[in-house]
Amino acid sequence: MMLTMPYSIAHVALPVPLDRTFDYLIKSEQKPVIGGRVKVPFGRQRLIGVVTKLSNESEFAREKLKAIDVVIDEQSLWPTNLYKLLNWSSTYYQYPLGDTLANAMPSWLRKGREANFASLKAWQITELGKNQDLNKLTRAPKQAKALNLVRHQQCSHEQMLEEEVTAATLKTISDKGWIKEVSLAPTPSYWYRDVEVTQEKPQLNEEQSIAIATVNANPEFGCYLLEGVTGSGKTEVYLQLLEPILKAGRQALILVPEIGLTPQTINRFKRRFNVPVDVIHSGLNDTERLNAWLAARDNHAGIIIGTRSALFTPFHDLGIIIVDEEHDASYKQQDSMRYHARDLAVMRANLDNIPIILGSATPALETLHNANVGKYHHLTLTKRAGTAIPARHGVLDVKGLYLNSGLSAPLIAQMRKHLSEGNQVMLFLNRRGFSPALMCHECGWMAECKRCDAFYTFHQHSNEIRCHHCGSQQPIIHQCQGCGSTQLISVGVGTEQLETQLTNLFPEYKTVRIDRDSTRRKGSLEDYLEAIKNNEYQILIGTQMLAKGHHFPNVTLVGLIDVDSSLFSSDFRAPERLAQLFIQVAGRAGRASKPGEVILQTHHPEHSLLQSLLHHGYGHFAEHALKERKFAQLPPYTHLSLFRAEANNNENVEQFLRQVRDILESHPQFHDATPVLGPIPAPLARRAGKYRWQLLFQAPNRTVMQSMLRGAKTAIELLPLAKKVRWTLDIEPQDLS
Repeated sequence: MMLTMPYSIAHVALPVPLDRTFDYLIKSEQKPVIGGRVKVPFGRQRLIGVVTKLSNESEFAREKLKAIDVVIDEQSLWPTNLYKLLNWSSTYYQYPLGDTLANAMPSWLRKGREANFASLKAWQITELGKNQDLNKLTRAPKQAKALNLVRHQQCSHEQMLEEEVTAATLKTISDKGWIKEVSLAPTPSYWYRDVEVTQEKPQLNEEQSIAIATVNANPEFGCYLLEGVTGSGKTEVYLQLLEPILKAGRQALILVPEIGLTPQTINRFKRRFNVPVDVIHSGLNDTERLNAWLAARDNHAGIIIGTRSALFTPFHDLGIIIVDEEHDASYKQQDSMRYHARDLAVMRANLDNIPIILGSATPALETLHNANVGKYHHLTLTKRAGTAIPARHGVLDVKGLYLNSGLSAPLIAQMRKHLSEGNQVMLFLNRRGFSPALMCHECGWMAECKRCDAFYTFHQHSNEIRCHHCGSQQPIIHQCQGCGSTQLISVGVGTEQLETQLTNLFPEYKTVRIDRDSTRRKGSLEDYLEAIKNNEYQILIGTQMLAKGHHFPNVTLVGLIDVDSSLFSSDFRAPERLAQLFIQVAGRAGRASKPGEVILQTHHPEHSLLQSLLHHGYGHFAEHALKERKFAQLPPYTHLSLFRAEANNNENVEQFLRQVRDILESHPQFHDATPVLGPIPAPLARRAGKYRWQLLFQAPNRTVMQSMLRGAKTAIELLPLAKKVRWTLDIEPQDLS
């Protein structure tokens, strides 16, 4: 009988920018596992790594190997299929495995903390709080609500925020001595024993019923594109698809593009099912994120709702994945490992053999192409749910018209009409700040960022100018640095200026501005959305974050202030993004029984893109856009990879990318169907003091692309200039800037 020899060497992936693993000796008492963490010496440091392989062999002599310090995990952090996905992601996106695995775990685990639940911050009522008469707090309804929530039991800080009690309210009543902060240990949930639908389900229309029946007919892997016009009841389809999954004791993962969409999504799912719902997004602190991650792994949560990083959450028994607003650019990670969460979600569903739903009113052209060639099942919802009717669309030609902070007289008149009828108006302008530039009226000098090829944006509320590319800022300047004149004027319109002007034009109505500047404080976005729903504000001004997925039943007019810049962009994806944005923003109007109206201001009403959208809709636009992409051999008919490089020395960057081009063109598979374009300066040629260049590589299919990149990457890393520039590789980039 042969005895199995214990492994003596662990191959460990470390969070360092080196695409390789490192070998360590295993001490006799240690039992590391593949997918588990270990603490190891690395130079003068001690790093947390993940074991990727156990063996008795190393390419180095044993006496040169160091030993593992500590074995942290007794089992893999990830289920088998998710661990496979992470390894595949590292290979496909050409990103070091150690960094890939580190980015896929919560911060506490990256620091070596044990994978156990941590105590949460919670609130408990005091004796003084119990003696408060809630009926006397009519002038402080939020304080009364908070007291009522903790009157009979402790509530975690996260639960209070989900119930729309702000941190400011909690601090106020805590200072009064009505509540006190305590530590709350999470308790196991056995939700799967008794799943109930806790809210009456609305009547489905025929299209919704067909979509649900199609997915339910096959519980195994299938990718379903659910294309539904805005307000057609896609969320109701999601909810009814989840019912049999949850009742079978299986879990669900819901991906949303923005943190701002999670509160309303959570509330809809919580109202429908009596199962624990956890969230995972960048707004959580380390403890909250670790507990949500563990809740999914240990089956304490039935539903996980999160942004793109939630895709890497381990589940006890995942039964379905839903990607809402699948077209959204936020699903593409723009730094570190530049993955696309939608594409990896499809791969994860395939590995787990479960259905995945991609929902959108304006599907990405890549997704539509996959549906057209039969890779995805195409389900459509063409009718608005309930009594809602489609909004009327109109283009307003502003050539020759006087624009008052970007607003034309006809648009102002329409706003007054809708407001006088007791409705709400939404204005969309995807440009925050007061104005995008500050100019001297005497000589034309413009305030330009010293570190970027970009102008400073003027922010009146904070009385400063800021660069939106590198983040540098300085107090407002009052004198021209060219001629010394004090006649400085703002150029262009931002959301701050629009807010100021509308307050002057409509003093009798309350205005709210929703952008990244006004929603920095935690919980502020939720407060604003609740106030809008309660009709506390009548005029809504927002950037792109207000256009996505929100339900505002009293909004009957939507105005798009300035979209002309998107009509003539050099980015081949710009028309697709504008079309999606137009449909998404327009979808905020007339979502209840009130008829809605959408007005788009433009100097180019004759533009073919606008005419196509207005008269034929997104489907017609997408059909023609795909034909153009095929003719031009652009994605999804070819596959792109983008090399970016930056450094303080402009010549080094250009020379480095020329060498990268030479390496690619010397590959055996290089031919006419694999052109290398560039190097050229990036659209923003200098950012944060660095010169930026880029090189675009095109391939007919993913197999050729991966083969050529794999062979080239090793040679590129050996280039002397590779150590003098900072370079990255973006597989299938969404942003070419």
